[in-house]
Amino acid sequence: MTAQNDSIVRLDRAVKTYAMGRQVIRALNEVSLDFRRGSFWAVMGSSGSGKSTLLNILGCLDRLASGIYRLEGSDVSALSDDQLSERRLRHIGFIFQSFNLIPQLSVQRNIELPLQYLGWDAEKSRARGRELARKVGLEDRLDHRPAELSGGQMQRVAIARALANDPALLLADEPTGNLDSATGAQIMRMLSDLHREGKTIVMVTHEPDVACYADHRLHMKDGRIDRIETA
Repeated sequence: MTAQNDSIVRLDRAVKTYAMGRQVIRALNEVSLDFRRGSFWAVMGSSGSGKSTLLNILGCLDRLASGIYRLEGSDVSALSDDQLSERRLRHIGFIFQSFNLIPQLSVQRNIELPLQYLGWDAEKSRARGRELARKVGLEDRLDHRPAELSGGQMQRVAIARALANDPALLLADEPTGNLDSATGAQIMRMLSDLHREGKTIVMVTHEPDVACYADHRLHMKDGRIDRIETA
């Protein structure tokens, strides 16, 4: 384990259970992990291994049955739903396989959306949206809607939106899953650049060539850590 002040995420004996009829399934089974600030992790494993459950816990989308989850040093294990929503909004950015853009909104407004929930004024939000659009190479697409974009462009909008609140933790769920290999490689180079800038990234993927971009590869099996590989 790394020293706690170097950690952005720390799980201690984390357990997450689901009931299936009379059977209780341990989707996470006594998982202890320490993610150092500025690291890049790829989480791998077969269906049912616990990788998606782990991402949901890290993203404060779900809560543990037992154990402790510390995010930036604070125990979030027992927070209320409203408090978890606040942590998500202020500390975490999400990138999804299916992009999850709002089709009725322009690129500019999709990027700005988290800032509206944070209460930013309109002028400051617009400036931040334009800044992030430039960062992902979409400054000429600000007025376009998602249906007018390619898959790679939509994922770049999703990355910009995930960065809007300058999150401490960036979570990516199969970020290249809906992209062809060349476009997927572009997205991974973008994530690598963010990592070099100091972002902490945890990414679920089933693709070994995508996982190679990470400096740590966490393999899960039956809700447990199977092994960890470090580049």
